[in-house]
Amino acid sequence: MNSVTSYITFKKIFIFWLPLAATWLMMAVEGPFLAAIIARLAQPKYNLAAYGVAFSFGLIIEAPIIMIMSAATALVENKDSFVKLRNFTYALNTAISILMLIFLIPPVFYFTTIDLIGLPQEVAKLTHLATLLLLPWPGMIGYRRFYQGVLIRSNLTRRVAYGTLVRLTTMSLTALILYKYFTFPGAVVGAVALSLAVTLEAFATRLMAYKTVKYLQQEIKEFQPLTYSYITKFYYPLALTSILALGVHPLVTFFVGRSPLPLESLAVLPVINALVFIFRSMGLSFQEVGISLVGKSFENYYRIRNFALLLAVIVVCCLAVIAFTPLARIWFHDVSGLSVELTNFALLPLQIMCLMPGLAVVLSLQRAILVSARRTTSVTWATIIEVSSIVVVLFVAIFYFELNGAVSACLAFIFGRLSANLYLIYPYSASVKRKGASG
Repeated sequence: MNSVTSYITFKKIFIFWLPLAATWLMMAVEGPFLAAIIARLAQPKYNLAAYGVAFSFGLIIEAPIIMIMSAATALVENKDSFVKLRNFTYALNTAISILMLIFLIPPVFYFTTIDLIGLPQEVAKLTHLATLLLLPWPGMIGYRRFYQGVLIRSNLTRRVAYGTLVRLTTMSLTALILYKYFTFPGAVVGAVALSLAVTLEAFATRLMAYKTVKYLQQEIKEFQPLTYSYITKFYYPLALTSILALGVHPLVTFFVGRSPLPLESLAVLPVINALVFIFRSMGLSFQEVGISLVGKSFENYYRIRNFALLLAVIVVCCLAVIAFTPLARIWFHDVSGLSVELTNFALLPLQIMCLMPGLAVVLSLQRAILVSARRTTSVTWATIIEVSSIVVVLFVAIFYFELNGAVSACLAFIFGRLSANLYLIYPYSASVKRKGASG
């Protein structure tokens, strides 16, 4: 198994990071692509809203398993740790799949979407169908991310990108075939394409990890045995972090559903978030880079930090070039297929979100250092602060200032993330100081 924690340069960081960035970038393309397909089918406003809500539900249900890639990158060292973390992953996958089945029971689902969130009945029905089609999503995400973490740990980041290429190709072909030859609602087209794509990606990732897994099962190096108790203690704060972070999406939907211009806001938010996610993906891809490359004694810390800060500036500037120029109208209207009305409606929220990609890079750096230092509880508290800030800003913006839902949501996302970044400064700095970082 290749070592990735020897002396590194910016070039080595870039080469290691690039396939992971490509992976997230390819996933980021999914949102705009599917939104563009849905926007060109019948009843785009209803279907864009239904698809966005269904996707939010899928995210919150998969939330407990999202961080398993970081856990695998940090913990899998030999046969014992591989088998135990794999078993832990499978158990968690089973639990979240059962949870999704319970949520899909019609009385439970419609109470949540109509009575609590306030969706129109037509949108709620489309959302139920789309969410049902996303049933394989959470389990396949967990399966795939576990083996991606194993590959990253073994310095095989290119194979992670190859798996995502399988996903993107499957998603594109499925969506285009359904769009051209069938008459399914747009929300159904999006859900089917995503489910099939992530399933094939998961199987492809497992095949590409075959030799790595075989090597791990023969690994006889002496490591402190990994216990299920330790895995739970290590992973619980990370799972809670993801639950809180992704759980905020239904909360946002709840508030937006009660804001001025709710249907317009629900229709444009998936399109805005999809564009912003393209640039956020550069930061999201950096967390595993930091965990893998910082070194056991943080000997590569300063080079990792400087690379991250440079990346943060670049992604903010790139998104700003789109948001504050005519490129935004071209993207929303010509590429994404929004009407002129919805295009104009989406411009201000996009401009507000310009800082988000840079804050995402900083957060990934902070989390990477804290996970490497085994201080995962701090990550959870930061997310609690972020979610709380989002809820407070949403409440004030909608019910006191009567801002529309899209603007309120984007303001809340920015203030929430900034709050998390500020909170993590102390535990992050303390972890670096304790390790005596050099480089």
